Amino acid sequence: MSMTALSRKLMLSLGLAAFAFVPLAYGQETTTPTEPPVAADAPTTDNLSMGTQEAAAEGGVGTNYVSATFESWEQRCVKTEDGSDPCQLYQLLKDGSGNAVAEISMFPLADAGEAAAGATVIVPLETLLTANLTIAIDTNKPKLYPFTFCAAIGCVARVGFTAEEIDQFKKGNKATLTIVPAVAPDQKVNLDVSLKGFTAGFEAVALTLQKPAE
Repeated sequence: MSMTALSRKLMLSLGLAAFAFVPLAYGQETTTPTEPPVAADAPTTDNLSMGTQEAAAEGGVGTNYVSATFESWEQRCVKTEDGSDPCQLYQLLKDGSGNAVAEISMFPLADAGEAAAGATVIVPLETLLTANLTIAIDTNKPKLYPFTFCAAIGCVARVGFTAEEIDQFKKGNKATLTIVPAVAPDQKVNLDVSLKGFTAGFEAVALTLQKPAE
C-alpha cells in the first residue's frame, strides 16, 4: 500500500464522523409543504434565551503552545499555573505526498535508569499492532517497540531511548520509523524522522525540565 493510500484511508475513517445526519426518512417527499396557520396563542420568543458566545480562554492553564522551532522540530509546551511549563520535542511525520501520517514527541528523563529519554509515537488506527513499531537511526540496527494502546487519535507506542541512542540522534541525519498497515500485512510504510535541529531542541527541552535551585 502506498503512503498516500494509507493516509487517505486514515482520513476517510476519521472523516466519516464529520458528516451531518440528514433527517429525511426513506421515501419521504422533498417538496415543501404548505405552512400551517399560526395559532392565536402560539408561543413567542420573549422568554427564550438565544445564548451568548463563550469567550475562548487564551493562554490559560492547560493551553498547548509552541515556544520555539528548531529546524524540523518544534518545542511544544503546556501552560501551568506556577509557570514551570513542561515541554516536549515534536515532529509531524508526512509521506511523500505531504499527507500527515504519524507524529513523535520526545523528552529527556532524569534518573530514569536505563532510559535517558522517552518518546510518544502516534500512528494510524489501521496499523497492524502485532508487527510492532520499528525505529532505526541512520544505518544502525533497528529496534522493535510494542504499541501501548489505541484511542480515537490513533495507536500509541511509548518508547524509551538509552543515552547512547540519544547521542546517535544528535549525530545522525535521520531516523526511520516503520509501521505495517493492517489491510496490507505484507507491506511496510517507512517514514523519515529528520534530525535537523534535534540537538539544539533536545537541550532546550531539557532546560525546561530542570528544577530551579532552592
